[in-house]
Formats: sequence, C-alpha cells, structure tokens
Amino acid sequence: MSRILAIDTATEACSAALWQDGDVLSRYQVAPRGHTDLILPMVAELLAEGELTLNELDGLAFGRGPGSFTGVRITLGVAQGLAFGADLPLFGVSNLQALAQGTHRVCGAKQVLSAIDARMGEIYVGGFALEQGVMMVCEAEQVIAPAAYLDDETKSGWAFGAGSGFVTYTELISRVHRVCEALPYPEAQDLLPQALALFQAGLGVDAAKAEPVYLRDKVTWQKLPGR
Repeated sequence: MSRILAIDTATEACSAALWQDGDVLSRYQVAPRGHTDLILPMVAELLAEGELTLNELDGLAFGRGPGSFTGVRITLGVAQGLAFGADLPLFGVSNLQALAQGTHRVCGAKQVLSAIDARMGEIYVGGFALEQGVMMVCEAEQVIAPAAYLDDETKSGWAFGAGSGFVTYTELISRVHRVCEALPYPEAQDLLPQALALFQAGLGVDAAKAEPVYLRDKVTWQKLPGR
C-alpha cells in the first residue's frame, strides 16, 4: 500500500488530503486569514480518520506554487517540518497543475488552461493535457498581464479553463470553451496523482532540498486578502 499526505495553502484556500492505496480523504476550506490555524488540525484529523501516524506515511506532497508568497511559504514550512520529524520524502506539485487535475476530476477535462490571480495586475497561467491519468504541462507556466496573454492569438482554443484568474479577469474566458466554475482554487487532493507518479518513480526530495516556485523574478511579500 502507498500512503501519501498532501497539503496546500498557496491561495485563498487551505486544504489537506490523504491517499491510502486508492482511497482519498480530504479537507478543504476557503479561509484567507486562517491557513496557519487550519492546516495542522486538518492533517491531524486526516491521520486520525485514516488510523495512521505520520511515521507510517510513504511521503508528503505540497503545493509548491505559484501562488501567494506568504501562502507558498506556509505550505513549504509545514511540509518540511512534518517531513523532517518523520523522515519522509517530499513531492512538490505545481498549483496550476493541481487546478488542471481537479478540472479532470470534476469535469472530465483532458485539456485545461489554469490561471491563478497573481495580484499586481498579473496572472499565473499554464496549459495542461492528460497523459495516463495525470495532467502534464504542455504550455509553459508563466506570470503575465492578462492583456499581454490575450494579445497572443496562438494561446486559444483550450477545452476548459480553471482558477481565480478567470474570476478576476473575465476576458480570459475568450481563450477557453468552458470554465470549470467549481474550482476557483487548487485542492490538495489534486496534488496526489502527480505525487504518486513521482513516488513510484523514486523522485522524492529530502525536506532540506524542497523548493517553492514563485515564477516572478522579483519576489514580493504579496499578502492574501485580510492578512
């Protein structure tokens, strides 16, 4: 059996999920000001419900970004703390990829344009396509102004769109056939397919070597709303 815990606080949503050989338990709450208070209790609840201890896990997945700088740092810090204590490998998964994976789970999508509101008049955006059950990148992730993205006529015709970028910048809807409105933010359970693929390939990293992905060259302390 494989047992993987996943956590994510990179956006306004806070979530955790537990994979036990095909069975998934999850917790999810939109709470921009409550990430530090919510994430560890979520983890404790899932382990208790799954009748597991941290030491019985095979690894831990975390949303590596892009997202709020503060939120990504919370995710990484919690993941490293848990992994150090239990000597677990870490699996960093893109939050844009998780949005695409969630759109496959909820809407059956096989091709997704993920867009997260990056604040400061920009979006984090990337395109993904389904390969053997896992959403894989097919249009490189980037941070860009919506108008600049829309100016490129080659970036169109996506089957589905997902993420807060489509809520904040509704003009992006012109680039997709349908928006999966049920997924404004990534969820931890959608980190699991990629994390499992990394686990099976032996591609986990030591906690000390795990790194976030911000996309912006100049990282700014962009706080979540209300922080």
